[in-house]
Amino acid sequence: MASESEILQSVPTALWIGGPVEATGGATFPVHDPATGEVLTRVADASPEDAMRALDAAVAAQESWAATPARERGEILRAVFESITARAEEFALLMTLEMGKALPESRNEVRYGAEFFRWFSEEAVRVHGRYLHAPSGTGRIVVHKQPVGPCLAITPWNFPLAMGTRKIGPALAAGCTMIVKPASETPLTMLLLAELCSRAGLPDGVLSVITTSRSGAVTGPLIDDPRLRKLTFTGSTEVGKRLVASSANRLLRTSMELGGNAPFVVFDDADVDAAVQGAMLAKLRNGGEACTAANRFHVQRGVLEEFTAKLVTAMSDSVTLGPGTDPSTTLGPLINEDQLNTVSELVEDAVSAGATVRLGGKAPGGPGWFYPATILSDVPPNARIRTEEVFGPVAPVIGFDTEEEGLAAANDTRYGLVSYVYTRDLDRALRVAEGLESGMVGVNRGVISDPAAPFGGVKESGFGREGGSEGIEEYLSTKYIALT
Repeated sequence: MASESEILQSVPTALWIGGPVEATGGATFPVHDPATGEVLTRVADASPEDAMRALDAAVAAQESWAATPARERGEILRAVFESITARAEEFALLMTLEMGKALPESRNEVRYGAEFFRWFSEEAVRVHGRYLHAPSGTGRIVVHKQPVGPCLAITPWNFPLAMGTRKIGPALAAGCTMIVKPASETPLTMLLLAELCSRAGLPDGVLSVITTSRSGAVTGPLIDDPRLRKLTFTGSTEVGKRLVASSANRLLRTSMELGGNAPFVVFDDADVDAAVQGAMLAKLRNGGEACTAANRFHVQRGVLEEFTAKLVTAMSDSVTLGPGTDPSTTLGPLINEDQLNTVSELVEDAVSAGATVRLGGKAPGGPGWFYPATILSDVPPNARIRTEEVFGPVAPVIGFDTEEEGLAAANDTRYGLVSYVYTRDLDRALRVAEGLESGMVGVNRGVISDPAAPFGGVKESGFGREGGSEGIEEYLSTKYIALT
């Protein structure tokens, strides 16, 4: 496996528009290591003019890519999947360096992210329309699916590979060209992916990657350009709302995967040990910096103290805080100082409101942006952490009495991405799962993401689905053809 310096030297740092391209005027910005705060490297800082160059390339390539046989598109996606898999360790180390997550977490993301290319390589040949006689007997109805056209994907920093592949995969499979604007904190993984796609035979212009420190200024002209046909975004609800408002001027087709505030509900009849293991996965996956991370633990009072005590023991025994590149580390740093301050403030607010710290609760200080695994009990209703997404390794535990009370507490949020339920009662599991106001529900499972399943939320967690057979539909338009 290549060393850290060798990997950083091998990764493209220019814009990717049919190959490496310098930004206008040679502008660059730094990429930092969250474990130390030091600069890893510098990448091209795109201007609005650079973004338009990428759109020009996407528009120029759209017709020929849409006309490329689905089997050929699928074979290219399959080749990229195999390339990612072959270079899994390089991708994992690169993600750990720029995002901070522990290497085992990065390896898991490489496997998960690569699967979107394999899944959609198979979905490319399964785009279905239909043919039928009109019920009136006056003609025939042909329903035809066509690629939407050039797309813009804006991706977040927390999953530098997977948040891109689950948008790029279905778009390319459907016959769309795509421009990706990765987060400024984690641009390197997406630049390496673009290079691999090119080597796998993806034609120039079909996929471009524009890195920039000025997201709004660079993506705004793209959103306003009538040649762009689709916008897909993963990130905060606040930014998503602004993007939807901007897209409304042209009624641009959009899909939004936004914030979450996932409840983790444990009933008295649950297997408490299994619930604790599920809680560890649901809370600490990606260091808690995941929109699917459990944000609130609602535990029925009959098992409240048992669950809390066992969760404290599990986190104390199995979580090691440190640099993600250290083989002993299971919990790496947060992405930056702003996120560290946000997590610290939410914990301090809860404690000042009356919550009890059962584990952790204070940043260790020193270089890097580290925060320990933290458990809070007796969290009062007025604590901000009950309504705000913490995006860190903090577990607030809250008691409830009846099933109705637990369901109401779980639904008491403007978000609706994912929920978790632990119970041995199948009737209760189905009843509660159906009553939860979220796009996804994990029943006795702490991890639910799967490329073969539709991922997305309701309420202010967004709209549209990624993954599953539904994922490719986001990049297809329906055309009705009337025949005699």
